[in-house]
Amino acid sequence: MNGNSYDTIVPAQTRKIKPTRRSVSGVYPFRGETAVPFESTLERDFLIRSEFFVDVLDVIAQPVQIPFMGHSGQRYTYTPDFLMYYKLGNRDYFEYPKPLLVEVKPAGDWRKHWREWLPKWKAARRYACSQGWVFHIFDESRIRDKVLENVRFLDRYKRMSFPVKDSQAVIDSVEEMGATPIHYLLARHFMGMYRGEGVAHIWALIATRRLDCDITQPLTEFTQVWIPNV
Repeated sequence: MNGNSYDTIVPAQTRKIKPTRRSVSGVYPFRGETAVPFESTLERDFLIRSEFFVDVLDVIAQPVQIPFMGHSGQRYTYTPDFLMYYKLGNRDYFEYPKPLLVEVKPAGDWRKHWREWLPKWKAARRYACSQGWVFHIFDESRIRDKVLENVRFLDRYKRMSFPVKDSQAVIDSVEEMGATPIHYLLARHFMGMYRGEGVAHIWALIATRRLDCDITQPLTEFTQVWIPNV
């Protein structure tokens, strides 16, 4: 497995994304390593959100073309938006996280057209199951949540620069404690006039994934941080 959950044959992008007048399309530099195309701001936000999680290994756009039969009996081809792979990390091989086949769709659209789109989504679930994957539909409720809000907040700290020895001292304290609230690190390393800089420093360590936290919760000085597990 080489430390990840890739299958033997890795799907590649099967359909070229073209600019459209109805939505915002572009290319997202996933971790600065892979150019992942998107067709809407909701798809872009999905990529921004996914990028934060250290156990996400890679995201492939337009990964497979799935044949299906519509309600009229006519045959069509459906191309889901993304395929996400996860790192195996310290998990057992037999409990590896299954790759996730994803359709990104605004809630208003899928609620309006769900009967029409049901055949292709059923085909996607069957196909995913046959590959050892899972299939999910992501709308605003799964993408534009507290996680995305926190990730956007942390983004401003990514490019901040701090002394290496100070960063290492904070990381060493977290390793020593296992998990610790931010206010403890502030009291230990950034007293008095340095407290404000210390807050920014810790946000930067989280933003650059040298520290981890429960990103689904509000970020405060009571937030627990730890060393990323993968």
